[in-house]
Amino acid sequence: MRIIVMFDLPTKTKSDRRNASKFRKNLINAGFVMMQLSVYYRLVNGTDMVHKYEQRVSDFLPPTGQVRLLTLTEKQFSSMEIMTGTISKQEQKIDSSELTIL
Repeated sequence: MRIIVMFDLPTKTKSDRRNASKFRKNLINAGFVMMQLSVYYRLVNGTDMVHKYEQRVSDFLPPTGQVRLLTLTEKQFSSMEIMTGTISKQEQKIDSSELTIL
């Protein structure tokens, strides 16, 4: 499964820019990878992990702006069509094979 975080944060003031930057850094520290400028995703193994990361993201939400979370299965994610451009280097390195259970 993958959790996708999509956000639109204000950047008009210095404080807004600081909050947006802090939010992005927190996403990266929580293991999220940038897919596009305001779209990050993370591989998770089951619904318990989905709830864990939903809570983690809600713990560092910025005071203003919009943040949305979407959960997709690997099959749904792999059916995503890239209309222009290519898959990012980060996306090429990370796939569901990293979730192998021993």
